[in-house]
Amino acid sequence: MTTSQNTIKMFGAEWCRDCRRTKKQLDELGIDYEYIDLEADPAAADVAKEISGRTNIPVVVYPDASHHVEPTNAEVETKLRELSLI
Repeated sequence: MTTSQNTIKMFGAEWCRDCRRTKKQLDELGIDYEYIDLEADPAAADVAKEISGRTNIPVVVYPDASHHVEPTNAEVETKLRELSLI
């Protein structure tokens, strides 16, 4: 998968209810994003922790280098609107 500075990255795991909810929201909004599965790539958990300073997931990293940890749907939608992605 190609990545660019315009790509949203989401670090998550299938067992995580908040991750499934955020992934579903991005899918339903038609947002292009890179999903990093922490079960498939355990080393990526260190990257997510480095970004967020926490071990909570999901970690959503936006094109402007800001991020959310365990965001609500409203927080994600607000940020996507702020970035003119929806």
